[in-house]
Amino acid sequence: MTLQQLKYVIEVVKQGSINEAARRLFISQPSLSNAVRDLEAEIGIVIFDRSNKGISLSKDGIEFLRYASQVVEQAELLESRYMNAKPSYQHFSVSTQHYAFAVNAFVSLVQEFGHDAYELTLRETKTYEIIEDVRSFRSEIGILYLNEFNEKVMNKMLKDANLQFQSLFIAKPHIFISSRNPLAKQSIVTIEQLQQYPYLSFEQGEYNSFHFSEEILSTLTHKKSIRVSDRATLFNLLIGLNGYTISTGVLSADLNGNEIIPVPLDCQEDIHVGWIAHRNVSLSVLGAAYVESLKRAIGH
Repeated sequence: MTLQQLKYVIEVVKQGSINEAARRLFISQPSLSNAVRDLEAEIGIVIFDRSNKGISLSKDGIEFLRYASQVVEQAELLESRYMNAKPSYQHFSVSTQHYAFAVNAFVSLVQEFGHDAYELTLRETKTYEIIEDVRSFRSEIGILYLNEFNEKVMNKMLKDANLQFQSLFIAKPHIFISSRNPLAKQSIVTIEQLQQYPYLSFEQGEYNSFHFSEEILSTLTHKKSIRVSDRATLFNLLIGLNGYTISTGVLSADLNGNEIIPVPLDCQEDIHVGWIAHRNVSLSVLGAAYVESLKRAIGH
């Protein structure tokens, strides 16, 4: 087993494709495939399940990757410290629901650690895909919420994927609306007052279960409902259509300006926002730094 083989495996996981990983590594696809198969033969496990749809980490591969990632990171730190090696690219990925504070924390991470060379990824994506990204090590950290309605289903999924939820904060529900919306001057709004306005939510694709909804009260019906896939579109529709969405109330004027405001929603629910990562696996240097950036972004 060589350090180079471990780096090959990590790159394949990161790219999700042998062909793309080979291109990034500047080697041929057959050479990369052979190197991975040689490693599998040597250690006696199948790291990747292969099918007509592509490759994915096997159960044994997930465990192997945990150790491989730690070995490669420590080797790079040793080379940088004692061999005057040129700093290698820093790698870190996070998958998150559509939270401005997650973007703020990412900006802080880049400003603090991104001075030499880095390859970082921020994915604002669907709830199911966040869990899958972290399970498969495509992302080191995921950010999502739990509440009384979804926690039983979500906790089972996290347990099955060997992931652990760590709390960031508990919020009371707010609506996000345009500062020009007729409800903007109210100190609190009720569900009934929202009926005439378009309800905006993030679509969840194939896994469009109420439990995967990014917004609480997902089982309510709405006369006017629009699903979107990205935060910029949602904010544009909040302004252009006087729509609303339900979220934590944590917003960033630095990133989003002052045209969108939070207003408390008259509701007894709690939104428990946190981050997920593999259980019993130490965070990388950048992973730990990002968690600290998250805490600063939300004022903790």
